[in-house]
Amino acid sequence: MQLNLFTYEKKAKPFLKWAGGKTQLIKEIDKRLPSMLKKGKPMRYIEPFVGSGALLFHLLNNYKIKEAYIIDINENLINLYLVIKNNVFELIEQLKSFADEYKSLSENKRKEYYYLKREEYNQEKEDKIKKAALLIFLNKTCFNGLYRTNKKGEFNVPFGKYKNPKILDQENLIAVANKLKNVNIYSGDFEISKNFPLDEETLIYFDPPYRPISKTSSFTSYSANDFDDNEQIRLKKFFDYVTSKGAKAILSNSDPKNFDPNDSFFDNLYKNYIIERIFAKRSINSNSEKRGYIREILIRNYEN
Repeated sequence: MQLNLFTYEKKAKPFLKWAGGKTQLIKEIDKRLPSMLKKGKPMRYIEPFVGSGALLFHLLNNYKIKEAYIIDINENLINLYLVIKNNVFELIEQLKSFADEYKSLSENKRKEYYYLKREEYNQEKEDKIKKAALLIFLNKTCFNGLYRTNKKGEFNVPFGKYKNPKILDQENLIAVANKLKNVNIYSGDFEISKNFPLDEETLIYFDPPYRPISKTSSFTSYSANDFDDNEQIRLKKFFDYVTSKGAKAILSNSDPKNFDPNDSFFDNLYKNYIIERIFAKRSINSNSEKRGYIREILIRNYEN
């Protein structure tokens, strides 16, 4: 039975597995939300690095958001958001086709099918719905659910050996489409946020590509462009800008002190703001022994 988009009220959750996704930090961020939002007053929400949208959906499910703006530099991710918002049932049909084909195959044939779909994804330029469906399919069947590209912008994550991946989650996709009805969706650099209303009724959350926690790790291969320390500094200047406009701002990042106790990069950069260290479970690592709790930082420009 096909569910009705406009009457469906199931809570939405992230539809992708995403490196750096904030599902595990929601409780900590929720504790630090502005008091006016906690008191039931509506706020505007802006998220310039939306990723899988964990905080976005948490806010839309539980608080009064009068308008929302989401941005990401990853054009294929933004295309997926737009397809879910505008063409969710066509997307579901395409995903069902992929899921049925995949599940009918042996493990070796599944691997071949995966690499065929990865090639199709990298070559597809015209069909936005198929591109979106391929992204979900790859995310659910690739190694560790990573999104990684080479310098040409080509998705290059290898096959993941999952026995029963949930390629199609129809109910959640419809719930997400319902929540996105009044969300403004853009592809681009975080600084385009300055074109949106920034005032005391605005909450903006920055979740940039994390600064590597060691010399051998990096989560910046998210697009064809690296988000290096110069980009982190540019982001801090924009954090200053939104603060000057009166907006409430929160930023999350890795804690360099996990690797080097003397690395005070963020402590120095954001010395005029509230910096807190919290523990988060690191689940995406090829070595299971290195998956565990590490410190991350949350930075705010407001007390409550």
